[in-house]
Amino acid sequence: MRRVRHTVNGGPEVLFVEDVPAPDPGPGELLVRVEAIGVSLPGVRRVRSGSGPQPLGGEVAGVVTALGPGTIDAGFAPGDRVTGICFGHGYAEQALLRTALASRVPDGATAEDAVALVRSGLVARGALDAAGLGAGESVLVTGAASGVGQLAVPLAKLLGAGRVVAAAGSPAKAAFLRALGADEVISYGRESWGEPVDVVVDAVGGGLLPRLVAALAPGGRLVAYSSGGGTVQAHDLLAGGKSLIGFQMARLARTRAADYTAWRDELWALRAAGRLRPAIHARVPLAEAAEAHAIIERRENLGKVVLVP
Repeated sequence: MRRVRHTVNGGPEVLFVEDVPAPDPGPGELLVRVEAIGVSLPGVRRVRSGSGPQPLGGEVAGVVTALGPGTIDAGFAPGDRVTGICFGHGYAEQALLRTALASRVPDGATAEDAVALVRSGLVARGALDAAGLGAGESVLVTGAASGVGQLAVPLAKLLGAGRVVAAAGSPAKAAFLRALGADEVISYGRESWGEPVDVVVDAVGGGLLPRLVAALAPGGRLVAYSSGGGTVQAHDLLAGGKSLIGFQMARLARTRAADYTAWRDELWALRAAGRLRPAIHARVPLAEAAEAHAIIERRENLGKVVLVP
């Protein structure tokens, strides 16, 4: 089978395709014939900043072809269509999924739908929950055209937000973001972002973080879910009784399994009802994974970038 790896850190140009034997599923694992792979900014950053070669993991979706020892009672069988997070080699024609992190893809949904909706949607849903979003409150979503952001915008509306502001790096994304349901669209370079908001869901971090805190109304909450870093002065939080909250998907899955399952089912139900539609920006062949990473690095995407083996 084919899989993509990288030789050293430094950029998308170090990605390469290699031919290797298919892996054998171990205890509690499923072997999946991969049909779609979600490309994310954290995955791209790992290639850029990693200390050396490492597996390229992430969201995968496909068909179960074999079960590892101890999976008989896990409720999966060969032929099942599943999706989940692969922490090993996910950029591959066949990948291993832990049963605890796998879930079925409903009838009528594609593998591309699955990698665009499930993990990104859970991050968006979990971040809004962490913010304690109340009915009628206002929300600012940064990285609004990203895989997570494009779902956070409509989800905020569905959860009762009175005003949703979408922030993006390019004015060219405005029409896309308004189509998602954003009431306002702003660019990061604008001097003023308008009226303060109650909640910020942030995918950017870094030097933008202080401006996002300043954009909060008194009592506002900023939820950071990216790996972009950044520093905030304690005084800037204390002065307005503001909060800065870190959100991590892996911790949610470990500590709030019931919410994880309920929100996943909710996302699929919203999609089935036509109320939530993940956008696919590009379908890129597996062998051209470097181009998929480049799209993310150039911040060109309107929605999810998907690799197709």
